[in-house]
Amino acid sequence: MKNPFLVKHKEKAEFNQYWYSAKTIAFLAEQALASPGEVCFLSCPSVYGSVKGPDRDRCFLFDKVAGNNYFPYDFNRAEDIPVHFKARFSFILIDPPFITREVWQAYARTVRMIGAKDARVLCSTIDENADLLRELLGVERATFRPLIPNLVYQYSFFANFTNEALETVNEEIGF
Repeated sequence: MKNPFLVKHKEKAEFNQYWYSAKTIAFLAEQALASPGEVCFLSCPSVYGSVKGPDRDRCFLFDKVAGNNYFPYDFNRAEDIPVHFKARFSFILIDPPFITREVWQAYARTVRMIGAKDARVLCSTIDENADLLRELLGVERATFRPLIPNLVYQYSFFANFTNEALETVNEEIGF
């Protein structure tokens, strides 16, 4: 499956920027768009850039790259969120460039500011961060894991909700 975003944009290892496979991107877009409200792709340009059609109007990208419905997000300034984004998003997808406690704490502060009441949160990181993410965001590891072809270690998804798709095995990786 060809994904136009993946064809157009190359990964940048110097920024710790690696893309999900086209199948994983499609999976994440489906999860996000199943939410009835507005969606925030927090440091997830590959998924945001793959959403097409009328659903795109309710999606926002918080990242360092520009586009429509874009906010220039810097986790080092996690509190610098305009008031019109406060408590706005019903679904937040998070894929930070780094997996340290300090970075996840910054992202958690942002989520608490921009998440609507009962917002669904889906995160991507290493299994070793499970306790940290449970503490910061109240999320649990999902069965479905992403394929990130050029990353040397395996990531997992963590969510504060569950559904049938999250509890399936990603056939691309077999576990």
